[in-house]
Amino acid sequence: MKSKIKNLLILTATSLCLCGSGRADLAERIDGIVNSQKGVRFSIRVVKADSRNTVYEHSAKQPMVPASNMKIVTSAAALKFLGPDYEFRTKVGLSADSLVVIGAGDPLLGDERIDAKYGREKGWIFEDIAGALGRVGVQTIKDIIIDTSIFDNQRVHPSWPKEDLNRWWACEVGGLNFNDNCIDVTVKNVDGTVAISIEPQTSFVKIINEVAVISKGISTVGAYRNRQPNKITVRGKCKNQAGPFDVAIEEPAAFFGFMLAENLLYAEIDIEGRLFEKVFADHDDFQLLAEYRTSIADCLQRCNKNSLGLVAEALMKTIDAENRPERKGGSWSGAQEIVTQYLVDLGISEGEFNIDDGSGLSEQNKLSANAVTTVLLSIYHDENWVLYRDSLAVGGEDGTIAKYFQEKKYKGNIRGKTGYIAGVKSFSGICSTSEGDYIFSILANNANGSTRTAINEIAEAIIDSANPDG
Repeated sequence: MKSKIKNLLILTATSLCLCGSGRADLAERIDGIVNSQKGVRFSIRVVKADSRNTVYEHSAKQPMVPASNMKIVTSAAALKFLGPDYEFRTKVGLSADSLVVIGAGDPLLGDERIDAKYGREKGWIFEDIAGALGRVGVQTIKDIIIDTSIFDNQRVHPSWPKEDLNRWWACEVGGLNFNDNCIDVTVKNVDGTVAISIEPQTSFVKIINEVAVISKGISTVGAYRNRQPNKITVRGKCKNQAGPFDVAIEEPAAFFGFMLAENLLYAEIDIEGRLFEKVFADHDDFQLLAEYRTSIADCLQRCNKNSLGLVAEALMKTIDAENRPERKGGSWSGAQEIVTQYLVDLGISEGEFNIDDGSGLSEQNKLSANAVTTVLLSIYHDENWVLYRDSLAVGGEDGTIAKYFQEKKYKGNIRGKTGYIAGVKSFSGICSTSEGDYIFSILANNANGSTRTAINEIAEAIIDSANPDG
């Protein structure tokens, strides 16, 4: 018996020693990577998920600009405050002779990837509404009323760079959104003449063509806003084809309403009045025709796997709207207070973070690696972990890290959320190893062209230290 106990003690001591050696090797390797990035500031923390024990840290409580790693906090807070069964519900119905659309802040209405997931054709919602009117015998409507009051009227965050506002990642955020609040622009050289097409096709947007035809060189084309909303000038040089590329539109609710009107007229349903955006107060006089639902699971995946900023911002405003008794007027300022309290309740010092927007586009956001890993650990030990984990990009397989971590030992074993804005690169998530799961956060400011590679090497080091034999 004594011999067995002695052998057991030897084995235990050896495993502890190996674990300690593995941690030392991990620290040495990460320190080497960090030190090779001259001038780059890092905040890093690596935690054993089951025990919550820190296995590595570097300036872990230093607040940094997180870029799109802000979406980790936003999506986690949304899951906590809205719940795993939450659905955005856009309602369409009749009030007297008018057609009413009550927006729910749904960020994925008409989203190309979600429509493809469910086998829906482009423009399906307009055909469905026309069909619903036909089924109740309506051939003429008076006005189209759009109610976007679930959110406030601030559609553009004041901290977003003005030069980004026509980009898909900085699109406006409204109580009624459609097609990611963007159009796709394609420029073609057709027998020496430049032709510009947009999708979806609509007269809501006016295109000014200032593209020159070239016979040599590379096509370089860009789209630029004018003082008049949704009047877009396309400039540059086109050899064969440029695009399609996304351009963010202005006034997304009017965009949806205008396209709805165009499609109803095409379906031979007459419109005698006008398009209005206003609060629809007379709910007693509302005859529901259709309700369109989007799950929070779909929102989390588009937010985290694909880094769709519109989803993060809509989730932020929805957190605030659902916290208000009247369920209206969801705002960034209200959400900032709620998410701040959420982090404080997790035990994170207010000196480690600042909440400005939901997507991470604002440089006023601040998060420490400790704050991010604390949020992830909280979800890891929650009943909704699998739902949240599945929203993260999978290394070598999908999302923003599909092209990374292709080697067998990494592929499928690293999940996370990337982040990038000028001078900032980040990556946080989970590494699955034979020793168990490790939660990590790597935030880099004053980043350079090689910092993304360095960050990926840190994630790989976590796998390597736990699986030394591959």
